[in-house]
Amino acid sequence: MSGHSKWATIKHKKGAADAKRGKLFAKLIKQVEVAARQGGGDPEANPTLRTMFQKARDNSVPLDTIERAVKRGTGELEGVSYEPITYEGYAPGGVALMIETLTDNRNRTGSEIRSLLSKNGGSLAEPGAVSWQFERKGIINVSKSAAEDDVMLVGLDAGAEDLEDLDEIWQVTCDPSDVLSLRSALEEAGIEVTESDTTMVPTNTVPMTEAGDVKAVLNLVEILDDSDDVQDVHSNIDIPDELMGSLE
Repeated sequence: MSGHSKWATIKHKKGAADAKRGKLFAKLIKQVEVAARQGGGDPEANPTLRTMFQKARDNSVPLDTIERAVKRGTGELEGVSYEPITYEGYAPGGVALMIETLTDNRNRTGSEIRSLLSKNGGSLAEPGAVSWQFERKGIINVSKSAAEDDVMLVGLDAGAEDLEDLDEIWQVTCDPSDVLSLRSALEEAGIEVTESDTTMVPTNTVPMTEAGDVKAVLNLVEILDDSDDVQDVHSNIDIPDELMGSLE
């Protein structure tokens, strides 16, 4: 299994900051609604909803709030119909971006994404221009109270493909279809899971050598992620170890 993932570390720390800003709840609720609308309101029969439901619970979204989101998704309660759209683009230095959104107005969202990119050194790309550089994976974050060998042993038997040390947690990577079963296997072994999800990971990366260039990319990612319609931003930036300290 591979070693330290710098981009994953930054995303993990950024996720904690998002929670503090209070924006994460709204994004998670949207994801629950869309999952329920697309696959029905029963988590046992809808794996995507089950994953989003658990993700919301992992981030302390109240159960009744999640249940209302499910009902809005199934039409039991009145709600807005959100459409998932993924935009492809470039950040400064040719770094590829995958920008996942949920929107009730694709014209508004498309215009906003284009504007945010162009104003911050990026550009919108044609569909398919950068998506080939990413693949969807399942990720499971595990408490460091568990020993690496124990996580690896249980994980390999249950479909884990990779194990990353993200300083504060272990992050296990797997096929998206294995997220729920792998999480269950870890928890049944007494290993504390803090979060599970599916995400896009890069298959190749763009190395950056200047701190200013790295900060420009991360600044653009943060600006995009602050948009109400944006659910996640994925990058293929490669940050050298010697620059990591300057980003803390």
